[in-house]
Amino acid sequence: MADHDAIDLRRALESDEIVPYFQPIVELRTGLLTGFEVLARWMHPVRGLVPPDQFIPLAEKTGLNGQLTGNLLRAVFAKAKDIPEYLTLSVNISLTQLTDRTLPRHIRIAAEHANFPLDRLILEITESALVGNTEHAYRIAHELKEQGSRLALDDFGTGYSSLRHLQALPFDELKVDASFVRSMTHTRESRKIAATVVGLGNSLNLVTVAEGVENQTHADMLLWLGCDRGQGWLYGRPTPAEGISDILAIKSFPTSSESRPAAALGADNPLYLEAMPTQRLAQLHAIYDGVPVGLCFLDRNLRYVSVNKHLAELNNVPVAFHLGRTVAEVLPELFPLIEQHLQRALGGEAINGIEVRRPKLHPKDIGSTFLAFYQPARDEADEVIGVSVSVVDITQRKLVEEALTESEDRYRNAVELNPDIPWTAEPDGMISEVSHRWATLTGTTLQAALGRGWLKVLHPDDLQSTITAWEEAVHTGNLVDIQYRVCRHDGIWRWMRARAAPRRAANGKIIRWYGTVEDIEDHKQVTESLRQSQALLQAVFNAVPFGIVIAEAPSGRILMSNPRADSIFRRPVTPDINIQEYRDSGAFHPDGRRLEPHEFPLARAILHGETTGPVEILYQHLDNSRAWVSVTAAPVYEENHKISGGVLAIQDIDEAKRELQRLYDLVASLQSKLNPQP
Repeated sequence: MADHDAIDLRRALESDEIVPYFQPIVELRTGLLTGFEVLARWMHPVRGLVPPDQFIPLAEKTGLNGQLTGNLLRAVFAKAKDIPEYLTLSVNISLTQLTDRTLPRHIRIAAEHANFPLDRLILEITESALVGNTEHAYRIAHELKEQGSRLALDDFGTGYSSLRHLQALPFDELKVDASFVRSMTHTRESRKIAATVVGLGNSLNLVTVAEGVENQTHADMLLWLGCDRGQGWLYGRPTPAEGISDILAIKSFPTSSESRPAAALGADNPLYLEAMPTQRLAQLHAIYDGVPVGLCFLDRNLRYVSVNKHLAELNNVPVAFHLGRTVAEVLPELFPLIEQHLQRALGGEAINGIEVRRPKLHPKDIGSTFLAFYQPARDEADEVIGVSVSVVDITQRKLVEEALTESEDRYRNAVELNPDIPWTAEPDGMISEVSHRWATLTGTTLQAALGRGWLKVLHPDDLQSTITAWEEAVHTGNLVDIQYRVCRHDGIWRWMRARAAPRRAANGKIIRWYGTVEDIEDHKQVTESLRQSQALLQAVFNAVPFGIVIAEAPSGRILMSNPRADSIFRRPVTPDINIQEYRDSGAFHPDGRRLEPHEFPLARAILHGETTGPVEILYQHLDNSRAWVSVTAAPVYEENHKISGGVLAIQDIDEAKRELQRLYDLVASLQSKLNPQP
């Protein structure tokens, strides 16, 4: 607009032609309305609706900006009586206004006149408004904050960006500019900038608000990045005051869809719900270093970005030596064996359960065998950015398998080619999930196995007994251990063994069944010849995952656990139970001394910040029976280095310990017979 239009603008201000429009601001996670941003619109009698980018520069140039803001605020405060008190109102403050020492007083007088509480007012300040007379702008901003208003830094990253502004001013909100949000879906740089702004806001405990949310993809991506709120056409365009009632009538705005970018976490995952990214990072870091599994992350150049202590020990290389180096540099003798799997993972393929045997370095070296998993890691746009690697040391298990199957080639093939098939069922016994290995074994589809469909591939002679045993277990809640024959895809019948245990809620009600099916055909054929090795065979075939328990500090209240932990403790691990209840039921050192309260590994982690290596404990259950377990504990730290909890990894080693003792007794007996005393 030309300068001669200043008279027209002054007339518009006097006749209240410039009115507030309201755009909704919505919480991304819940879809609930949190407030409105107030935008000025000129309802010109001749030109119609005049956008603010045409008249606001003129108002600043002619010194009418203060009158414009005053008129706008009075109109907003007057309308606020029709807006619920829990909703906030955001108003932009220009460069000219931020250098006007009378601004705080004008805002306070207008609010008092309309009986409007200033804690509902959010004043949005752009970065460009803080350039120039910085000290003067800071003083006015602090005065606005002191009289009750909240402050938001608007358009962060588009002006003269300076982290000094975030440090020096008491901001409550940080806004992601619409230009980054609109281009997130097709510009990688915009996604990274948006992620950085959101992460910076979260780390400073600021509410993050994204502008320009125009579709569901924008909302999903922003929520996955940790953004709190959004505004844009997805939730509604700016509307005059008369349209506010229609917006308030909306019970819930669009929320994030079921499938979030890059394999989002499930809604029932306590590490994801309600947790800020820094809190989730602390919890995950404790598990990362606490579990007895080797873990690392590789970038697209196969360089180590992170590695946990267990993998460093397996590689016999310090953690620091890994970081920044490639797999070929750290493990030159092993890299040729795993390179193809890593490249397939970089191509987007998940590689699971690859058995890798490290070459022997010298004649006395027995060699090491690992079970490796290579999972492609994707960013918010589903692009592969690296490989997540998990490694389990199975050297001892392989040695036992080789010793047992040295004269039984068919048995060895059964172990290697027929792994267990995991499955889950609803409380009523209907199968809800089953591994793809079932389809490979039977030649049927996975869909055909759900519900009661799996019964169709059972041998007719085994069908009724299987149904009876399964229905009895569902009714009583007892453990399941059933043997039956299954018809393979090639028409051959093979004996299978299905085992399952129920997962119970705190009230004892069954909420899910977890089970496995294993091929025992070869086992049944060699049972007689391997009778004396039955206990050792059970140790090989009955291997189960590690139990994990996470507790809060300093109370020791259980926050979460996995099903294996329940099985090891022989009682549900629920939030209303304290770890002291498990300790007090009886825990002993290997030499028989009772474990004192302060010696319990998880208590040491929570109270003193200790990370304990594998510790063997003789645990006494509530029925006074005892079992050996191996436990590893590590503390969880908050951002301020305060201990917020601890993580405990448990492995049931009772059978192995007792088998070892029987072996010692047998050797002693043989020695006494072979070398009788004179």
